[in-house]
Amino acid sequence: MLTILKNATMLVTMDADRREIPNGAVVYRDNAIHWVGATPDIPASYLDQADETIDASGKIVLPGFVNTHHHFYQTLTRVVPAAQNAVLFDWLKTLYPIWANLTPDAVFISTQLALTELLLSGCTTSSDHHYLWPNGSRLDDQFAAAETVGVRFHGARGSMSLGESDGGLPPDSVVEKEPDILKDSQRVVETYHDPNRYALHRVVIAPCSPFSVTADLMRESAALARSFGSEMNVHLHTHLAETKDEEDFCLERFGYRPGNYAEELNWLGDDVWHAHCVHLNEHEINNFAHTCTGLAHCPTSNMRLASGIAPVRAMRDAGVNVGLGVDGSASNDSSHMLSEVRQTMLLQRVMGNPHAMDAREALEIATLGGATVLGRDDIGALAPNMAADIIAFDLNQIGFSGGAVHDPVSALVFCYPPNVSLAIVNGKQLVKDGQPTMLDVGMMIEKHNTAARLLIADS
Repeated sequence: MLTILKNATMLVTMDADRREIPNGAVVYRDNAIHWVGATPDIPASYLDQADETIDASGKIVLPGFVNTHHHFYQTLTRVVPAAQNAVLFDWLKTLYPIWANLTPDAVFISTQLALTELLLSGCTTSSDHHYLWPNGSRLDDQFAAAETVGVRFHGARGSMSLGESDGGLPPDSVVEKEPDILKDSQRVVETYHDPNRYALHRVVIAPCSPFSVTADLMRESAALARSFGSEMNVHLHTHLAETKDEEDFCLERFGYRPGNYAEELNWLGDDVWHAHCVHLNEHEINNFAHTCTGLAHCPTSNMRLASGIAPVRAMRDAGVNVGLGVDGSASNDSSHMLSEVRQTMLLQRVMGNPHAMDAREALEIATLGGATVLGRDDIGALAPNMAADIIAFDLNQIGFSGGAVHDPVSALVFCYPPNVSLAIVNGKQLVKDGQPTMLDVGMMIEKHNTAARLLIADS
């Protein structure tokens, strides 16, 4: 099926030349882009063949955003009063007993809701780091839910094995045995991982953090992921250097700073990305750059938990691959990618340099940056042979009035963050006129709220 999207007020390509095309157009067949340019220049052959035409008048069109770090299940525990004003370790200790009541149904509905919320904010590809598997819940529940939404999904099979009785942070009731973790990690890779271009499903191996797993599990997880070979391209993910408490824990228990500990564990490389990295020093940043190790920057969560400001400017200048993550919806309480783009720009300026980050760089991090971090060269830009993952925001909104006249690209970041009016993933319209096309949102919210009440009631 050949589709022409045309008449976009501005088309932001993120291609090799970073073209921004007034009155822009995109031509795609099925799930892949064939042509990008100005509407008057659309080749006649495409006009003759078109099965569908989408009028993007009054809209700014971009490649879909890529979310590189989240915990979907945490949508069920947003704004829990006892965790509203806590730093990371206290926040975790408050919520672990609640999360221990997760069920397969809770995992399914929270995944469905989080992906829909992300989609409405412009996200077309998302990873999720899920590391608690109580009461029979499995990564399979997340893949089943992702199928109902249609967003590209990288399911990160997380794990915790270092309970309180062994000197870790999580209670023993939510940890797993390491042989079981490795066995199930292999199973889900073999079942769900698709290494092909335009894949909708991939699997990531993702022990939770240095304070919740052993060094042995970190090393064995890395070895397992790499045993599948370059053809499968299975990636690794974990939390790292999120707080000063974690730095102290790593120094006391392992004798290394977090970034150096990652190096000791073979957790650096272009098949690895870490979440947060607020407290890396210059040496660790340079190691990330030299090894092409990626970063999921989560500015709102870092502020919410008083963790600090990740040195994204220094990382970008050193050559580190940086993507964005909204992080868990109990440490952000939102899953809005465009809001995270805005926070990224503003937070790098807060130390006094208004040139530390501009709107276009923040958008690049949210698109091409995320694609690189996830190891994908088929998303993140609007160009021939790239995936037909396209989003559009309506510029005729009160919050953009004036700004869209002067600079519609920057207005998208500087002004208030709305939801998309259109979202296309893999060539399919998943949001039309601002509404999801595949799900009844009202019914989903009702089911999700019921699951949230049950989770708290059982804790």
